[in-house]
Amino acid sequence: MADADSSAGESYPSDCYVLGFEEIDRTHVAVVGGKGAHLGELSRLEGIHVPAGYCVTTDAFRRVLADVPSIDERVAQLSRLDPDDRESVRALSAEIRAGLEKTPVPDDLAAALTAPLARLGEGAGYAVRSSATAEDLPTASFAGQQDTYLNIVGPAAVLEHVSRCWASLFTERAVTYRLRNGFDHRMVHMAVVVQQMVSPDASGVMFTADPVTSNRRITSVEAGFGLGEALVSGRVNADVYTVRDGEVVDKSVAVKQLAVHASPEGGTREQVLAPDRRGKPALTDTQVERLARLGRRIEAHFGCPQDIEWCLTDGGIHIVQSRPITTLFPIPAADDEKHHVYVSVGHQQMMTDPMKPLGLSLWQLTTPVPMAEAGGRLFVDVTERLASPASRGKVMESLGRSDPLIGDALRTVLDRGDFLPSLPDSTPAEPPPDAAPTPPDTDAALVTELIERGQASNAALEREIGTVSGPALFDFILTDVEELRRILFDPRGLQVIMSALNASWWLNERLEAWLGDKSVADALTQSVPGNVTSQMGLALLDVADVVRSHPDVVAFLRAADSDDFLDELDRLDELVEREDVHEREGSDEDDGLDELDGVNAAAGGRAAGDAIRAFLGKHGMRCAGEIDITRPRWSERPTTLLPLILNNVDNFEPGAGEQRFQEGLRTARTKEAEVLERLRALPDGEAKADETTRMINRVRTFIGYREYPKYFMVSRYLHYKRALLEEAERLVRAGALAEKEDVFFLGFHEFRDAVRTGQVDGRLIRRREEAFRAHQTLTPPRVLTSDGEAVTGAYRRADVPDDALVGLAVSAGTVEGRARVVTDLAQAELTAGDILVTACTDPSWSPLFVTVKGLVTEAGGLMTHGAVVAREYGLPAVVGVEDATRLIPDGRRIRVHGTSGYVEVLPEEGD
Repeated sequence: MADADSSAGESYPSDCYVLGFEEIDRTHVAVVGGKGAHLGELSRLEGIHVPAGYCVTTDAFRRVLADVPSIDERVAQLSRLDPDDRESVRALSAEIRAGLEKTPVPDDLAAALTAPLARLGEGAGYAVRSSATAEDLPTASFAGQQDTYLNIVGPAAVLEHVSRCWASLFTERAVTYRLRNGFDHRMVHMAVVVQQMVSPDASGVMFTADPVTSNRRITSVEAGFGLGEALVSGRVNADVYTVRDGEVVDKSVAVKQLAVHASPEGGTREQVLAPDRRGKPALTDTQVERLARLGRRIEAHFGCPQDIEWCLTDGGIHIVQSRPITTLFPIPAADDEKHHVYVSVGHQQMMTDPMKPLGLSLWQLTTPVPMAEAGGRLFVDVTERLASPASRGKVMESLGRSDPLIGDALRTVLDRGDFLPSLPDSTPAEPPPDAAPTPPDTDAALVTELIERGQASNAALEREIGTVSGPALFDFILTDVEELRRILFDPRGLQVIMSALNASWWLNERLEAWLGDKSVADALTQSVPGNVTSQMGLALLDVADVVRSHPDVVAFLRAADSDDFLDELDRLDELVEREDVHEREGSDEDDGLDELDGVNAAAGGRAAGDAIRAFLGKHGMRCAGEIDITRPRWSERPTTLLPLILNNVDNFEPGAGEQRFQEGLRTARTKEAEVLERLRALPDGEAKADETTRMINRVRTFIGYREYPKYFMVSRYLHYKRALLEEAERLVRAGALAEKEDVFFLGFHEFRDAVRTGQVDGRLIRRREEAFRAHQTLTPPRVLTSDGEAVTGAYRRADVPDDALVGLAVSAGTVEGRARVVTDLAQAELTAGDILVTACTDPSWSPLFVTVKGLVTEAGGLMTHGAVVAREYGLPAVVGVEDATRLIPDGRRIRVHGTSGYVEVLPEEGD
């Protein structure tokens, strides 16, 4: 197995097998693991009491591991396993553990590992605890993944349990954790902490940030009698204390039936508590506040919130472990000490995954509003606009309309009254939302002109960007971004979009008032002209028509696993033609058909390839998470499209694209005729019908343009990316960069400096790669405060069934079907009639909408792309359903109430 890099601060022999706590600090993670390094660091802090002990170093582990038969081969095999293949993970990890446990510890090593006990006391009890080199890190805690043994007495027993700790590096849960979090088994080594036992009156854990809300001003203390083992195992409920600004502000005292204590002969024993002790608090408020002060000192020393294990003995507090809390979402950096409120950009953009630094920086160049970065995501600081009475109403109205959970979370912050200052209303009030500028005339020519201008601008970029390179390329892109912003925020384009939105809202509000129908605009806006995103889904149906007509091409594509498949498609026809010639001439010459892996090729490869290339020519710039320029585009990774194309081949008949469009058009026209007929029967009906007709024409003429600005943006991003990767390739050829994609971990201006100087900081890139992996494990909040609190909102509705999952109604209708929970677009396996359940959908997901009959997402709003396309396709949809992918079992029948905004998980047969 490969050795991990040693610490830069190493000052001991490379074969040193034990180190006392006094010899260890935080730089020694590679030698004593995360737990050991933190304990050594803590033991150096004045006023922090750490029970004495030592660490068995990773050198000892590596020496023993080298004697385990076939270890390198087995660990390499383990690294290739899928973490979801539980049987294989369980079997292979058990083999490795058994081999490690059976390998004897050499006599000289055994003597070295137990020698410190003579100094510390051979008859004392010790805690023997695993300390892996990849645990208790700022980016991954590995909490509970390896083993701990309490009150181990005597050198032989200590040595035996050191061996058990080594083996615990390969428990099923530890192996699965590493596989899921991208840690190489060969680069993780095991040290062991041997620490004197404390026989505490009380013990527990302390979090220097609220583990529920992430509020950094809150300290949470959990406590019980005796050793903490009873709390960790869940056999006893803990007393819970909440400390804010140094004072206990809340507490919950549990009824505790038992305590765990050390046994004189070794190990632990349970003791049933006397009835009069069970309801007593384990700590006084004074003791809790002392703990909280110690916690803040430890947090300040390590520079991040801590998860701390403690013991209380004879009034003294002992710290037995401290590790970073890795589940907290980071706080955006601010240059003042004031309170701030941040709103997630990702929830508005339907992209809640983390972005790499190059993607973050380019997006920030593109947007007109300053954005703060945290956890690989972007946030807008709305503090001043919320604090000012002049702007508060508009902010609450606009954000609440697009995402009620954001609106409610902001209302929660405002209702507290002590977080945000109330700024004087010294500026003129902003005009109310209904006082928008006069909408443009309903003229399709205006939309055509806007689209043609965007197309012409993008074509000019494509011609010109290839003429520049080096530092000049970055200046060119910075200048071109201004042109991109002109397209995105063209006042006439914004007028067109807002006119369509206002007309849609007008239709829903007026027709519900006049006719009692809800969400009528959803039917009236099906199959509108000129929506580039919905057209994309229908165009992929047309591609499927070409592929379907050639069965052997279908078979070839089902087996394709390389992005070179388009070139191979071209060769299909050539090989078939050669085969025909050989058959006519009676030749048995090798024609190369064996290279097609047994596919019986037939003519049609070139036609299928041309159809796919034509699709990529218009839509190849798209991909999941497309606002991040670093994400692989369909044109870069065309295999991403194959499941979508083959899904269409399997689920639809020829001509389905045009058929779907015409069905939507008939639905819209039928609904329009029905509405107008009913309106004319009302008092003043002709006037109502005329006004409604104008609004229908406006929304159908203008709403399609809603999708174009982002389409133009991601098209430009692809041109930028291609040019930037050419610069990255030059850095690779010059030896300054290992892989061209490494530049994704540089900001735009850092990348420019690297090109200018020819130098790249490899350590910076590695740190950012590690941070990005950590960011992928975090769930971004919709609303975040400068205290680190993730403020959750609620729908606060009483008009839905008790067991329903509440969300935002964005596309009318009620539908029932099988839920298919999809977290990766490339892994989607859908059949006609399924209901798609996913975290969020950007335009790249639209091709799936033609297959399903309903949509449920965790993020989204009334005018996000998924909602717009769902309405145009006539799919009942509910978005903003918290934890939908977790709460809705894959394959379960559900009912989506797209008009009322909730989802029912239906009982299974026999329930």
